[in-house]
Amino acid sequence: MASTIDRQASIALVDDDRNILQSLSIALQAEGFATRVYSDGEAALKPLIDNPPDLAIFDVKMPRMDGLELLRRLREKSQLPVIFLTSKDDEIDEALGLAMGADDYIAKPFSQRLVIARIRAILRRVDLNRTEQNPDDEPVADPITRGRLTMDPARHKVTWDGKDVTLTVTEFLILESLAARPGVVRSRNQLMDAAYQDDVYIDDRTIDSHIKRLRRKFREVDPEFDGIATLYGAGYRFSDEN
Repeated sequence: MASTIDRQASIALVDDDRNILQSLSIALQAEGFATRVYSDGEAALKPLIDNPPDLAIFDVKMPRMDGLELLRRLREKSQLPVIFLTSKDDEIDEALGLAMGADDYIAKPFSQRLVIARIRAILRRVDLNRTEQNPDDEPVADPITRGRLTMDPARHKVTWDGKDVTLTVTEFLILESLAARPGVVRSRNQLMDAAYQDDVYIDDRTIDSHIKRLRRKFREVDPEFDGIATLYGAGYRFSDEN
């Protein structure tokens, strides 16, 4: 089976904002993706099930059928990779979306280059899963175990003490960078390089926000979690001695 890297990947965009649909569609086509657009979840649901693209991007707040309902119905039939677009402060929507099976979450306003980078990261993970299911292909990355932490890059699966922790692609890549060398301080720039490829520009505070969310998610399964330490003025490090 040809990977999404070796062929033109298809991306579905679902948003009631025509300006976003048009501008993002043009940007994706310029990067070699095929696109199709839908103005709300109701219009998108049947085509996404009957003729699924490689990945879909949903706005959360839409008329007739919002992104959360669209994802809920889609997950009854399909494991299509999905990225959510939403307003900056909707953490409740983020938690719901990830619990329902969204793959990543990008806040508006967003950089088109960031969206493209996230799409490529998810498609790479999809290709790893396909490789794992076809043993004649190239081997996949081994799981990472650090104390009570286990990370499986091929499945995008994280557990702490055997309990699942649901992370976005960005959060996973940041944690993977930290866990690769326990005890070693990783600067914000190093974490940005690990999580944001293709020269996407973000500021330091974005990494701080992701670290805050990582800690919150781990403390939901272990209130005593302290595996990610802040070294003020230097960066962050992961400790597997906890």
